[in-house]
Amino acid sequence: MDTRIDGKLKTWNDEKGFGFITPTNGGQDIFVHISKYPRQGGKPVIGEALSFEVALNTDGKKSAVNVQRPGQAKSAKSKPSRGTAGSEARGKGSFFGTLLSVCFVAVLGYMGYLALQPKLKGAQVQAIQSSPATIAGRFSCDGRRFCSDMTSCEEATYFLRNCPNTEMDGDGDGIPCESQWCTGPFAK
Repeated sequence: MDTRIDGKLKTWNDEKGFGFITPTNGGQDIFVHISKYPRQGGKPVIGEALSFEVALNTDGKKSAVNVQRPGQAKSAKSKPSRGTAGSEARGKGSFFGTLLSVCFVAVLGYMGYLALQPKLKGAQVQAIQSSPATIAGRFSCDGRRFCSDMTSCEEATYFLRNCPNTEMDGDGDGIPCESQWCTGPFAK
C-alpha cells in the first residue's frame, strides 16, 4: 500500500515510546511506535503534522509506518525503516544470545565447583586424619553405628575408623556424615 495519509500526533507516551495519530480526513486513530518515527527532527510533539502509511502489525492491528514530518523527502522503498522485521529478529536473537551467555557462565561455574571439590575433600580428609590420637581417649565403641547417633564430626570419624559395622560413609571417601556433621551446615 503506497497511499500516504496526513494526520496529527494526538497522544504520545515518552516512557513507552508510542502514541496515536489522528488522520486529517477522519477515521480511527492509528497507533505509531517510536521505531517508525523519522530519526531527524527531534522527539515527537503532540499536535505536530505527519504523513504516514498504514500497515498491519504482528498482532493484525493497524499501525503507522514510514512516518514523515512535513518537508521531508519520501524515503526510498529499498531502505527499511527502523524497527522492521530485521530489528525484531535482532531483538529475538539478542534474547537467545543472552540466554546462551548465561548458560555458558553457569556451566563454567559448575565446572569450577566440580574442579574444587577434590581439593576441598582432600583438606577435610587430612584434617580428620590428623586428629585420631587426640580423640581416642574421649570416645569408645559403644554400639552406635549411624550419623544420627553422633554429636560431631570428630566423634563420627573416631567411630568410622575404630568401630565395626558403622554406616556413616555412604560414598566411601573416608569422610563420615558429610551431610550432617563433617561438611554439612551443622559441621563441628
